[in-house]
Amino acid sequence: MPLLAGFVTSLSLIVAIGAQNAFVLRQGLRREHVLPVVLTCALSDAVLITSGIVGLGALLTRSQLALDIAKYGGAAFLYSYAFLAAKRAFKPGAITPADHAPAALRTVVLACLGFTYLNPHVYLDTVVLLGSLANQQGTNNRWLYGLGAVTASFTWFFALGFFSRNLTPLFAHPRAWRLLDTAITLLMTTLATYLLL
Repeated sequence: MPLLAGFVTSLSLIVAIGAQNAFVLRQGLRREHVLPVVLTCALSDAVLITSGIVGLGALLTRSQLALDIAKYGGAAFLYSYAFLAAKRAFKPGAITPADHAPAALRTVVLACLGFTYLNPHVYLDTVVLLGSLANQQGTNNRWLYGLGAVTASFTWFFALGFFSRNLTPLFAHPRAWRLLDTAITLLMTTLATYLLL
């Protein structure tokens, strides 16, 4: 039961459309560095969930400086990415993936790390919430709960990254890319503003 509870709880938190999921979806549609991106997301979740189980969540919630850094850094990062997405949406030459050489792996992984670690909600969901729930399962079951949560993360990111390519025929049209990038712009701007407020 702790394994299943961890899986279901983690999946319900991860599936919500956010900046990280939008980024993974876009990389999957472009078929660009998908494996490194999904591994970065899933392994990061594993590290954060494990940190919560061993007690980092309690320390984080007591540090106003750490919360402020995550808040303002995360907002700045999301606004920057919203600006880039808006440029892609309004510049016809930047809409279709065929118009560009693939982005460098290092650039893509750094962006992925930014979406992961500069988002305060990631810490609240994984380190604080999942860590607390895992520790409520008791000494023996907390790691089973954590394993379930980590398994959900791997399942979700691999499915999102690799199955999104089935939507590629839809995104063969420039208008679809324009709509996706417009939606990403609005999402990132909304999330960044929400962080600041």
